[in-house]
Amino acid sequence: MAKVTSKSVATKASKALQDGRSSDRTKSIAGSALSQREKKK
Repeated sequence: MAKVTSKSVATKASKALQDGRSSDRTKSIAGSALSQREKKK
């Protein structure tokens, strides 16, 4: 079974991407987490 990011982690990742103070490393990790989120059907 593929790994799927939970809703709470996806929400935090989204906020990290929107925050201008986040480092490039943080944004990279957040993007990775969101890419593993299940698509809405």
